[in-house]
Order: sequence, then structure tokens, then C-alpha cells
Amino acid sequence: MAKELFGTDGIRGVAGEFPLDARTLYWIGHTVGEHLARSGPAPRVLIGMDTRESGPEIAATLAAGLERAGAVSEFAGVITTPGVACLVRQKGFAAGVVISASHNPFHDNGVKLFAASGMKFPDEIEERLEEQLTARMKQKPQAQSGSLKADSSLDEEYLTFLRSRALPGASLAGLKIVLDCANGAASFLGPTLFRSLGAAVVAIHNQPDGRNINAGCGSLHPESLQKRVVAERAPLGVAFDGDADRALFVSASGALVNGDGVLLAAARYLKSVGQLKGRAIIGTTMTNLGLERALAKEGLELVRVNVGDRYVLEGMQKLGCNLGGEQSGHIIFLDDATTGDGLLTALKIAGLVALRGPLDQLVTGLKDFPQTIVNVKVRSKPRLDTLPEVSRVVAEANRALGERGRVVLRYSGTEPLARVMVEAERADDVSRWSEAIASAIRSSLGA
Repeated sequence: MAKELFGTDGIRGVAGEFPLDARTLYWIGHTVGEHLARSGPAPRVLIGMDTRESGPEIAATLAAGLERAGAVSEFAGVITTPGVACLVRQKGFAAGVVISASHNPFHDNGVKLFAASGMKFPDEIEERLEEQLTARMKQKPQAQSGSLKADSSLDEEYLTFLRSRALPGASLAGLKIVLDCANGAASFLGPTLFRSLGAAVVAIHNQPDGRNINAGCGSLHPESLQKRVVAERAPLGVAFDGDADRALFVSASGALVNGDGVLLAAARYLKSVGQLKGRAIIGTTMTNLGLERALAKEGLELVRVNVGDRYVLEGMQKLGCNLGGEQSGHIIFLDDATTGDGLLTALKIAGLVALRGPLDQLVTGLKDFPQTIVNVKVRSKPRLDTLPEVSRVVAEANRALGERGRVVLRYSGTEPLARVMVEAERADDVSRWSEAIASAIRSSLGA
């Protein structure tokens, strides 16, 4: 059974509407609780959320379903997604539930599930849960609980873990850092972490009101951060997304450094200190050719997997690598954590700047190839390679680009969209072929 509710990053939608209506949420909690109870009585489940106004009600409804199935819910309140993953692993929870829609606007929300290992539920478990949920949905939910009380001590336990993962010998004392917290889950944790390590923190977009999460700020909108870093004459700026599982960076010059740059800087450091495992870095189909070529000059290989940090993790485990990630800023330091963690990544990069100098110098040799992504609304999602006109245009593009470019087609895991990515040495080739392929998809599947 193909997954319909679960996308690449859990269940996502508009709060209050299917599948985030009260009935469905209750049965999601109940189904997850039943699944966990098969491994032992009274499984403990940690629930956390970002700052969206719909979070508390969703948390209470999920908890009602979990508890009706025999699970015991504990509530961390507002915390980052990787914070929940970390605490689940460290404190022996049977599972973790995060209520967040990551970088989406406030009216969206979502449910992400983590196993006891701190890793996301595997695809086959999510498929099984969907089958069980479909059957359950015909029944009327039981009475639901009203609210949950957050355990504030969990924040400090997560921060203690992060402090323990700082780079050896890297002092952040006096280092000026501008943090764009996206009015999200990092709004308290980010400034608290770096101030506790002695950094001079300038925090922006750290006043969440339930509706301003990701609104013109954070990793999707780093422009104000770039201006502030330059104005403050700060060596480093960091932009988180709503649930802080990703981070992008701004150098002292105001230049934006994405996940590809982070992977290059981290790979060079880990290799230099003899801590890079394997000879490969795990990226995705969206990783820029520029990183592939820069790594090759370091004697390292880039291995691409499907988009999604769960697939990056699977690739790392399969090949025995300890560094991987995505352009968007999801970076996995597998010796430290099993998920992309924006705060952890920020801690590592700040440490590198403290140890080895300006971020611009740490990413020298990285030349981004022009790249674009065109989103096409579709009415259905058949395999794209089964569409004759699309296949014809893609084949023509591949012949024209050769080794000087790439074409990647995929569907969104959460929206009715086909994504067309074209990358090439020349910007006019990118524009030409992305539009040609998008046009072919519109004529075949356009909504």
C-alpha cells in the first residue's frame, strides 16, 4: 500500500482540516499508541511542538488517542524537532511525536514520528499505520483531554547535550553571532545555547505570537539576516526554520552559505582531524554539482540519494559515513545525532569559525552551478518516466547538457506538485530546459 497520509516528513496539512482535524488526529494517536503497546505495556511517548497557535490543541488530541491506547504521554512544550529526537533516544522513550510543519506558514501544521532510536519511523511502519488508521477512522473517537502541562526541565537536558558536542578547543567567548530564529522553536533555545557558551548573541525574529513563524524570516527568507550581519559587523549569522531542524549561514561579508557549503566546510575539517568516516559525503539529487567537484578535489566522493533527511541517514548507515545532508540546511553529523539539527549544525560551524577563521575562507573552491526548481501543479502522480512527451524532452535535455548539467524530476511528498530541477554551467541552458520540461508536464498532467 503506497503512503497517502505520510509524506517525506510526516503528515502535513492545514490545521483543522483533514488530516489534521480532531477525529483524524485522535485516531493517529490511538493507532501509534496501539503499535507501541505491542512491544510492552504503558509505552512512554514524548510530544513536542513548534510555536504555531494550533500546536497545543493538536498535542492534546494526539495525547488523548495515545493514552486511550495505553501509552503514557509526556509533553516538552515548544522544542525543536531534533530536540525531541535527541531526548527520545537519551531518556528511553518508546517514541516521539513532533507537531510542526517545519518551514510552512502558521496555518499549516503536521505530525512527525520518531522511533525509540531517535530516527524517523521507517516507510514500512508508516504504511502499516496508515492501513490501521483507515480502518479506525470509521469509529467515533472517545472523549478527549483538555490540555497538557509542559516539563521545562527537558529543554535544559537538550541544551546540555548540545554543549557536549561542541568542537574540541573551540571557544565561542566573545564571538558575535546573529541568530534569525524564524519566530519558531529556536526562539528561546538558540539564544540560550550560544549565550551560555559565551557568545555575543544578537537575536532577531525571536518573538513568536503563534502566527508569525517563518513569516518573512528564517531560512526561507534570509535577506534581513544578511543585512543585520553586515550592520553588526558580526563574523557569523544563522537562519533557522520553524522547527530548527535546518540552518543556513551568513558570512561576515553578507554571503549566504547553504547546506552544500556546510558539508564542504565540515568535510574538510573532519578529514583534517582524522574523524571523517568513509571516503564519501551523502547528499541528495538536489545537491549542486559544484559541491561534487569541490569534494573530488579533496579526494572525496559525493553519493546522492533521494530528497529527505531519512534517505540521507539511510545512505550514511549503508555506506558507513558520518556526514551527510541537504542544500536546505538539514545536516546530519552521525557521530552526534541521528537527525538534521539546526542548533547542532550552528554550534559546529560557529566552532569552525572560532578555530579556523572566516566562513568565506572555509568554503573556498565551491562554485555553485546555476540551478532552478520549477513547481508544476498536477492532477495525479503517475511515474514521470511513463509520460511519452516528458520522457522525450528530458532525453533531449540530457543529450544537450551531457556532463555539463543535470535534470532531476520528482513529485512533492506533501503537495500536488511535480518539481523540475535543472542544473547546468550556463544559466540560459537552465532556463531553457526547465521551462521545456515543465511545459511537457503541464500538457500531460497539469491541474
